[in-house]
Amino acid sequence: QFQIASNVLSGLTHINADLTAEGDLAESWEVSEDGLEWTFVLRPGVTWHNGDPLTADDVVYTYNRSKDPEQSIHSAVIANITDVQKVDDLTVKLVPEKPQASLLVKSLERASGRAMTIVNQRAIEEMGLEQYGLTPVGTGPFMVTEHQLGQGLTIERFADYYDPERPKLDKVTFIPIPEPEPLAAAIEAGDIHLIGGNGAPAELIDRFVANADLTVSDVTGPGFQSMFINPWREPFVVTDFNKSVDELKQENGFKVRLAIAKAFDRDDFIERALFGRGSPGFGTINPAMRFFFDTAINEVSEQRFDVEAAQQLLADAGFPNGEGIPTLKLLTTPAGRREGEIIVNMYKQNLNIDIELDIKDFTVLIEDGNSMNYDLMRLGSGGDYDPDDGLVDWMQTSSKFNGPNRNVDEMPFGFFSDAEVDALTDEQRTISEPDKRKELVQKANQITSDKVAAVFTHHPLDTLVYRNEVNFPDISRIPGLVDLDRVTLTS
Repeated sequence: QFQIASNVLSGLTHINADLTAEGDLAESWEVSEDGLEWTFVLRPGVTWHNGDPLTADDVVYTYNRSKDPEQSIHSAVIANITDVQKVDDLTVKLVPEKPQASLLVKSLERASGRAMTIVNQRAIEEMGLEQYGLTPVGTGPFMVTEHQLGQGLTIERFADYYDPERPKLDKVTFIPIPEPEPLAAAIEAGDIHLIGGNGAPAELIDRFVANADLTVSDVTGPGFQSMFINPWREPFVVTDFNKSVDELKQENGFKVRLAIAKAFDRDDFIERALFGRGSPGFGTINPAMRFFFDTAINEVSEQRFDVEAAQQLLADAGFPNGEGIPTLKLLTTPAGRREGEIIVNMYKQNLNIDIELDIKDFTVLIEDGNSMNYDLMRLGSGGDYDPDDGLVDWMQTSSKFNGPNRNVDEMPFGFFSDAEVDALTDEQRTISEPDKRKELVQKANQITSDKVAAVFTHHPLDTLVYRNEVNFPDISRIPGLVDLDRVTLTS
């Protein structure tokens, strides 16, 4: 989804390889001193794939549609925008309720999950939403010409793209190949040219690296992976996180949570489960964010690996050598079975805890996660380009992934709730001064780590594998995306 959207659709802005925003449909913009008025000038002469001219009306229509939760699952992304006004045919004014430091990257960026990816009203009304979802009409460098569910999708060069020098390729076909061995055989034989979108299984990478016909490109991935612990279930009940870490350490439920976190050997997991392809995780702020990432958190987090300390915490909580802890269930997906088995073995070895895998399709896992129906759950995020993607979307009491469908009478909050984290997150959103924002972001991230909002396991690598006849320029190597508009192919 991310890959298709970023090649076919457009936003007012688009991120570059440094994860900073640059103009896409917006040629320029200005912001008022108080940060409460953003004026965007659109590129002249932009054409939709159906021949319609792009105007400010399209931006207004997209906003009015996307702000409605009934029409967009990403409405929360633009909840801070109170109005979008047409100034003239090529000028729009955005009015945030509060200053928002992440506006250009989180709300207005064109990739999937950003609610202000501009859509075509006439196409939606004529095609219907279901068909528009299959063959969207955009203003991007490529247009969808064929889409057969489960079989593949074809995009072709859009001759009227606003940059006449792009795209370079005439046609690209996306082919789903879910099994590792057929996937490897296809790229080795030259039947496909590129594996992207984190589609390359970790166990195949060494094989690809050894193949002289292939290039393996790694960058730090924009996301985090975690194991969430349900604070409403024994033996790790915590009904109030609004205490100091030292105070929480006096509670048996928190002792068990912290023991589970400290017994997770990130280096061992990354080596065995990911074949070394990742970096240890201690929070939602990922290394791809660079400036905001705290390189020292692995040395100071309460979650840092210490088996002896973890075993002592369990004993202090009344479970010496894991005795008395019931068999726990770890919710994961079929694709996560192998990694889940490694986790099960790790906890049996390190804490003598028995864990069973509860394997469900991803959609069911999300339903159970949203209703807090799990003991432990493996889940994470990708496409996180700004601290708001981690803190606002996951770590606040009101976050959209924080048990939104739970029984609030029985569970006043989801997997985590901390008033200081809520306040720090709200404050950093409004700060335009980078160093001050960084300080607040790292403080909030540290608290979520120390109070075990989740067992943060790792940050994945973003990997592309392509044949040597593919020229994938550095300017297009955006973490989490596969932008193809500058890619060329030699025969």
